[in-house]
Amino acid sequence: MAVGAAPRVVVAGSTNMDLVATAPALPAPGETVLGHGFSMVPGGKGANQAIAATRLGAGCRLLGAIGSDSFGVTLRGRLDAAGVDTSLVRVVYGASGVALVSVDADGQNAIVVTPGANAAFTRLTPPELTAISEADVLLCQLEIPVETVTAAAAAARDAGTAVVLNAAPALPELPRALTGLVDVFVVNELEAATLTGTRDPAALLDLAPVAVLTLGSAGAWYAEAGRPAVHVPAPTVVAVDSTGAGDAFTGALAVARAEGRPLAEAVRWASAAGACCARRLGATPSLPGRAEVDELYTATYAS
Repeated sequence: MAVGAAPRVVVAGSTNMDLVATAPALPAPGETVLGHGFSMVPGGKGANQAIAATRLGAGCRLLGAIGSDSFGVTLRGRLDAAGVDTSLVRVVYGASGVALVSVDADGQNAIVVTPGANAAFTRLTPPELTAISEADVLLCQLEIPVETVTAAAAAARDAGTAVVLNAAPALPELPRALTGLVDVFVVNELEAATLTGTRDPAALLDLAPVAVLTLGSAGAWYAEAGRPAVHVPAPTVVAVDSTGAGDAFTGALAVARAEGRPLAEAVRWASAAGACCARRLGATPSLPGRAEVDELYTATYAS
């Protein structure tokens, strides 16, 4: 990254419309719960993390696919309004991706995602490959075909672009063709357990040279080869909705990586971003700006 230039982040990932219902408690299987609020909010891990990175000061381009339905029109409009470069986002015939999100009184959530157009994001085009090669960081998740993620990571490795993989939703096994290309691996506790059979952050180092394990309000662990894992406590905030907090964390971590920050500082700053996000309802509306994250970071870790 040139001195004084904004960090360049390319996100290859999903774009969904989030249909969010709030209720006193999450329903058990077979149970109907009477809710008290509903909102329709653009989301998807790819879009969320792209917006997060943009709000935190990165020049961010999104690679992905939206449907030809009204959701697709709204999704592109919201991304453009947030400052994300959507010039390479594809439009495919049919439905856009949709996420059904339930949020309880404590801010915990349960989410069902139907991929829609995201499943058609395959076979990277020359302009998409060029965008990856020109970036400081490629940020990916697993709501698009894993073959596409692997191809994007391979293009990044060839170009010297760092690869950050948020392995969510977790797959029982990740192909070695992908993990061998990842520089920074990010998962939550459930995803870590699915992938490694344990929640030990050091076990994740079999997948990448740097691993970050997020714990929500309990903070995060980070580990790198040859060094003991380190715990970072989360800032103390009043949580309203945890939806999008993990995406805020990951987007911030990618920006910090693109800026060349030390790992310890990057994870603390990302933790502040996740905590800021949890203070508000919804995914994209709650993603914080840089000034808010800097303020909470300083108040929590610099004292």
